[in-house]
Amino acid sequence: MKFLKFLFVGIFFGIVLVKSEAVSWYRIFEMFKFQSFHMYGIIGSAVTLGIIGIFLIKRLNLKSTEGNPITLAPKNKSVARYILGGTIFGLGWALAGACPGPMYILIGVGVFPILIVIAAAMLGTFVYGLVRNRLPH
Repeated sequence: MKFLKFLFVGIFFGIVLVKSEAVSWYRIFEMFKFQSFHMYGIIGSAVTLGIIGIFLIKRLNLKSTEGNPITLAPKNKSVARYILGGTIFGLGWALAGACPGPMYILIGVGVFPILIVIAAAMLGTFVYGLVRNRLPH
């Protein structure tokens, strides 16, 4: 019962992404071919809301639902890791037609071949865990 609220938020989020066509392979394909502003508008809105949210968390010293202060760890300013990681993420997104969140939503709408993509993503995460100590962080 404790996690029921998270289930409902997830279902609501999934419905919003499906109705906005953010999980549509065709919309993602249009985005990577620079043929439509649709996905850039969705991503831009999310980034803008994220910036505003982080600003408000820092400015108002907001607390978590448990009453603990929210602390944000400083990020490493290494440019190469973000370029390389972003490139790998973007290539995977372009090839699969879905980023990690919508992959699970696509199961809910009946796109079962996405299970192959989810299995590959989990395998990639496992391999990263194995080689993490050898990578430059």
